Amino acid sequence: MSNIRVGVVRGGPSSEYAISLKTGESVLKNINREKYAPVDILLSTHGEWYMNGVRTDLPSIAHHVDVIWNALHGAFGEDGKVQQLFETFGIPYTGSEVLGSALGMHKVLAKERFREAGLRTPKGIVATGTNDTENVLFELVQNMPLPVIVKPVSGGSSVATKLVRSFDELRDAIVDAGQYGEVLIEEYVEGREATVCVIDGTQAEEYIVLHPVEIIPPGANEFFDYEAKYSGESQEICPGRFTPEEEAELRGLATKAHRAIGARHYSRTDFILSPKGMYVLEINTLPGLTEGSLLPKALRAGEVTLPEFFDHVIGLALAE
Repeated sequence: MSNIRVGVVRGGPSSEYAISLKTGESVLKNINREKYAPVDILLSTHGEWYMNGVRTDLPSIAHHVDVIWNALHGAFGEDGKVQQLFETFGIPYTGSEVLGSALGMHKVLAKERFREAGLRTPKGIVATGTNDTENVLFELVQNMPLPVIVKPVSGGSSVATKLVRSFDELRDAIVDAGQYGEVLIEEYVEGREATVCVIDGTQAEEYIVLHPVEIIPPGANEFFDYEAKYSGESQEICPGRFTPEEEAELRGLATKAHRAIGARHYSRTDFILSPKGMYVLEINTLPGLTEGSLLPKALRAGEVTLPEFFDHVIGLALAE
């Protein structure tokens, strides 16, 4: 019997192109070659498809793979657009479906779903562009004290995310984040940072929740921003130094967040543990899978290898 052909799609048009390449490389490197035949599929920044280095198109790819591992990050790859394409051509794929992806990528819609599920999430307001800055300033003065976090409404890896401590900094932060669309200005909740990965089980409503990871940004970074994530200087402790009660609560909240947006196969949810309680910051429906990424670290803490994880998720995708 021939091996299952797994197309690993990486690259893409988003600002997370380079990170996606590394995630895809990790999948290609660690997939079980005795069971699967990996096919390297690159999506260029201009939307061109390549299969094993040769220019092609998605209809042709559909005839050469049995399932796709979606290793894209950010816009197009993580917001439901590429998922819609896969479904149009009848290709099974890993990760969340169209709606779950779109909700997870849009921080404001995700926050609405979190609140509906009874989860605590920081207060926030949306700026639609630089012309909206004066209105934002007025609303901040009325309802939200500084400091605040400014971030793109749609985006990952904390790209263009800034902690703003003065009104003078706010305009520049909105302009920077506004390059990626609408901007979310969110109250800054101080506390310990954690992230929790949830993996679907083989049965409906069955979940595998990995050990929470405790994140300690380097001293120069006040929170887990882009630099802290990829400088290699943050401490990422797994299992985190949480009490049994805190760990149980984090696992339960991560499962609720996963279900709230209709995530599929796997996700990673970020939290702040503050004196006022646990806050859900955001959910990532396609977290990074490089050797240094948080999900693989949580897998190792649970004595699960990457090939075992890939095998499980591919099985879920083929069973849909």
